[in-house]
Amino acid sequence: MMHRLVVSSICVGSLLVTSVFAADWKPAAGPLMTRWAKDVTPATAHREYPRPQLVRTEWENLNGLWDYAIKPRGDERPAAYEGSILVPFPVESALSGVMRRVGPDNRLWYRRTVTVPKSWMTKRVLLHFDAVDWEATVWLDGKQVGVHRGGYSPFTFDVTEQLAGDRPHELVVGVWDPSDAGTQPRGKQQNKPQGIWYTPSSGIWQTVWLEPVVKTHLQDLAFQPGGAPNTVLLTVNPTDAPGELPVEVEIFDRIADSNGNGAKIGSNSGTSAIPMVLTVPSDSTTYWTPDTPQLYGATIKLLSADRKQVLDEVQSYFALRMIDVLPSGNDQIARIRLNNRPVFLIGPLDQGFWPDGLYTAPTDEALRSDLETTKRLGFNMVRKHVKVEPARWYYWCDRLGLVVFQDMPSGDRSAPETSSTKAEITRSPESTQQYETELLELIASRRQFPCIIGWVPFNEGWGQFDTAGVVRTIRDHDTRRLVTPASGWNDFPVGNIHDIHSYPGPAAPKGDASRAAMLGEFGGLGLPIPDHLWVTGNKNWGYRKYKTRDELTAAYLDLTTKLAPLVQSRLSAAVYTQTTDVETEVNGLMTYDRAVIKMDPDKLYQANRGLIELSNGLP
Repeated sequence: MMHRLVVSSICVGSLLVTSVFAADWKPAAGPLMTRWAKDVTPATAHREYPRPQLVRTEWENLNGLWDYAIKPRGDERPAAYEGSILVPFPVESALSGVMRRVGPDNRLWYRRTVTVPKSWMTKRVLLHFDAVDWEATVWLDGKQVGVHRGGYSPFTFDVTEQLAGDRPHELVVGVWDPSDAGTQPRGKQQNKPQGIWYTPSSGIWQTVWLEPVVKTHLQDLAFQPGGAPNTVLLTVNPTDAPGELPVEVEIFDRIADSNGNGAKIGSNSGTSAIPMVLTVPSDSTTYWTPDTPQLYGATIKLLSADRKQVLDEVQSYFALRMIDVLPSGNDQIARIRLNNRPVFLIGPLDQGFWPDGLYTAPTDEALRSDLETTKRLGFNMVRKHVKVEPARWYYWCDRLGLVVFQDMPSGDRSAPETSSTKAEITRSPESTQQYETELLELIASRRQFPCIIGWVPFNEGWGQFDTAGVVRTIRDHDTRRLVTPASGWNDFPVGNIHDIHSYPGPAAPKGDASRAAMLGEFGGLGLPIPDHLWVTGNKNWGYRKYKTRDELTAAYLDLTTKLAPLVQSRLSAAVYTQTTDVETEVNGLMTYDRAVIKMDPDKLYQANRGLIELSNGLP
C-alpha cells in the first residue's frame, strides 16, 4: 500500500508578520550576488521542511519579514524598530535586506506577530530555531520563554501556554553575537574580516518554525549500524512518556517523497525502552556508498500503552552504511573502510559561505547545487570546514552520495604550530563548558545522517585543548563514527586518523597499523576571475596563483599525479582547498558566486575518479 506523504506549511495566512516596513523590502546592494538571489522573496525564503529525518505533516514556517533594530547591548527591548529584515538571512548579508554590522557592543532585535490555528489548541506548540548566532533570548507577549547560547545548534521552546487563545501574539528575539571578541565557537567569522577571516553572520540564520505535537511525542530518533550488514538499530526517545511505550516501524525501499513511501519491505515492533533491530531483506539490500546512495524510508509510530491509540507518527529514513579503520595488506597499514572495503576519499574543503547570504544559502536549490557540482567534478567526499550546515545540506549529501568529515567550529585562541605533540591551550572554565556544550549539541543534532563518517574537533590548533579528553567525549556519545583528533598542525596519538596539511602539497603522514593517514588540506590553487570577485584590485589571494584556466587545470592534475603513489602506499583521504572562492580568497574550484567552474570539469572528474579507483585494488 502506498503511504502518501505531504509535507507543507499549513493554514497559510494564519501566522502573519505585521510590519509597517514590509512594502519597502528589497535585497541590499551587495558586492556580489548569485544567480539564485532573484528567487528570494519574503514569500519564498526557505519554505522547505527543515527537519528531513523526523517529519510531521503539521507545521508552520516563520521565515519571512520581521521587524528589526540594532541597539546598544545594555538597552531594554526597543519600543520602535528600524525596518524589515528577511529571516533567515544574517543581518550582515545582502539577502537580509539590511547588510549592517552589529558588533559585540550591540544587540540585534527581531519582532513579528503570530496567531496559531484553533486546531492546535488541544496540542503542545513547539517553537523551533534551527540556528541563531550566538546568544538568543526569546519573549512572547513580553514574557521571556528562554535563552540559548550557541551559534550552530537547533533549539526548541514549548510555548503552549504563551500562545493560548485565538489572537495575535508578539514574538521578540534579542541576539548578542561577539564573533571573534568572544571565546565561543564561531568558525571563520571576524568583526574585521581579512584574508582567511570572513564577514560575521549574526542573528537568525536558519529556519524558524512552529510545530503542534501531543504531550507524549517522539523527540528524537537514532539509527545506528546493527550487528549484521543488512540491519540497523533504531532508538526512539519519546518526551513526557509515562513509561516504556510500544513502537511500530515499517520500512520501505526508498525515502518518502510527494509520491509516497515506495514499496514496503519490512516491519518490526518493540518498545521505547530497547533499541529495535530493523532488517532489510537480502533481495532488497543495497549498501550506501557515494556511487550507490541508497536510502530506505521508515514510518515510526508511538503507541499508547494499551496499543489502542497512535500517539505520534513520523517519517524518517536510514542507510546501510558501516565505517571503520583497520590495517590491511602485508604491510598492515591502517585504511579507512566503507562497508568493510578500503576506500580512498577525495573532496573539497567546503566553507559554506555565500556572497549574498553569508552563512545562509539563497535557496535550497543553491544548497544542493554546490553538492551536485562536487559530484560532477568526480569527488566522493566533503570536509565541512568549521561550520555546521542546516539539516537539509546533510540530507542532500545523503541523497546525492557524498561522505562528510564534519568539523567542530573553532573558537578561542590558537595553540602554537609545532612539531611537538604537546601543543595545546588552556581554556577558561567558561570557554571549556561552552565548547563542550556546543560539541555535544553538534553530535546530537547531526549524528543521524549517514553521510557523516567522522568528527573533527580541532583545526590547525585553533582552540585546541585537552585533545585526548575531547576525543573520549566524542566517543562516549558516538561510537559508530571516526574521530580525527586534529586536522593539521598539532597531532596527538589518539583517535582513528592522523591528519596533516600541506600547501600546495601533496604529502601524507607515515602509515601505521592503528590510524589511517589523511591529507586534511592541500592545493589552494588560485585564479581570480574578473567580474566574479568580492573585491577588485590586488587584495585577492591564493596559496598559489595562476593566470589561465588551462594553467590552473594542469596544476591540479599535477597534484593528483603526485597523489597516486601516496594512495597506493598509505593515504586514505585527501581534502582540496576549496569548493569556492570566499570573499578575498580566490582558490576555489568555483567563483564565489558559483557562476564559473574554474577548471576543466571533465579532466577533474577523470583525475579524481582515477584516484578513487586505486582503492579498488587494495586488500
